[in-house]
Amino acid sequence: MRRVRFVAAFMALGVLIIAAGGASAEERLSLQEGLKMVTRDNRLVKIAQRQEEIQRAEAQAARAPMLPSVNGSAGQSFLTRQPKAVFDGLVAPTSNRDFYSYSLGIQQTLYDFEGNASRYGASKAVLAASRYDTARTRNLVAFQFALSYFDLLEAGKMVLVAEDEVSRLQAHLKDAQNLYAQGVITRNDLLQAEVRISDARQRLVSAMNSRNITASSVNNMLARPLDTKFQPVDVPENEISYPGGGMAPNIGEAWANARKNRPELAVVAETMKSLNLEKRAAESEYYPRFFARGGYDFTKNDFETPNGNFSLIIGMGINFYGGGATRAEVARINGQRARLLEQRDKIADDIRLEVETYALDLENARKRLDVTRDAVGQARENLRINKTRYEQGVGTATDVLDALTLLTVAETNHYRALYDFRKAEAGFLYSQGNDLAEVYR
Repeated sequence: MRRVRFVAAFMALGVLIIAAGGASAEERLSLQEGLKMVTRDNRLVKIAQRQEEIQRAEAQAARAPMLPSVNGSAGQSFLTRQPKAVFDGLVAPTSNRDFYSYSLGIQQTLYDFEGNASRYGASKAVLAASRYDTARTRNLVAFQFALSYFDLLEAGKMVLVAEDEVSRLQAHLKDAQNLYAQGVITRNDLLQAEVRISDARQRLVSAMNSRNITASSVNNMLARPLDTKFQPVDVPENEISYPGGGMAPNIGEAWANARKNRPELAVVAETMKSLNLEKRAAESEYYPRFFARGGYDFTKNDFETPNGNFSLIIGMGINFYGGGATRAEVARINGQRARLLEQRDKIADDIRLEVETYALDLENARKRLDVTRDAVGQARENLRINKTRYEQGVGTATDVLDALTLLTVAETNHYRALYDFRKAEAGFLYSQGNDLAEVYR
């Protein structure tokens, strides 16, 4: 009997250890760790990195025409008849009927009015633009992750608010039941409390569902299974201050930082540089191309000497007429440049709007925080007073329920203002081109 009890106790202890291990195994994910993971593992970042690798290979291919080209060939010829020559009635063979030959040649462009150099420079500019685009994608993903992370923290607070509301209503229902048993109140007070509890529980279910959906969104951005369990680490609610110091966001300074730091504008600048070089490369087709070609050719021939010979050619090539292809190419590039200038102005306008929007959102959320922080304390005191009056038979159940609702609204407004501030803060930093992974480190 003792042995059976010992085994049962040992198994129960094992279950407790496993349960404790499972609880501690849930990952704690801070904002800093999440930003590090998302800028490394997110699929959009990887796609941008692959595009950068493609552009790097294309730059290497564009450099090839600037280097010497070396060609070789070899072959065996089989003729049905042996070649012969006739001299004053005499017939003499001039070549073997079967023979082999080989050749080796090297060619180098000497000068092409910077055509190949411009194409290579254009490809390097495209590669630089691709690097800036990768940085843009990485920071955009970091910004989107920060927004989702703050949404998740807010959703978690909404769950706590809903749980507290249910708990307060249950406590109120218990008080009402005691007063009803004493004959102090009518059954109507009990029905009101039960209906309000049912409504609060529905909101709790909705809040938990919203939190789970947001957690799945965070996992999706991290490129891992959607059902991965983790515990977000809340950002401490310290004294709120604007990024960069001061009591209000400086829009002028923020716009100056954005013009200097935003990778979108750098992408446009490098693309414009690439188009200018492409135009120069296209216009080089109007001019001649100078080259040098050297080689060695050998053909096995018993009737001719020497069989092998070296050669050197200094030459020039020019395309007098190509059907208007060069002129059309130049016109196409000019059109692209004009379109890019319009796109640059549009991007600048959008960035300026982003800066101002997030600055206004930041200021608005700051003011809301100042208001809601005091409102929560006031709502708690209001609930305490009305509960005391109700327990003493002076107040009504409606007063208590209204006070409970006011407290829930005050807490909800406070947390929404807090995380709206956090999101506006991230947006204000992002709009200036700051690297969020570094800022939040």
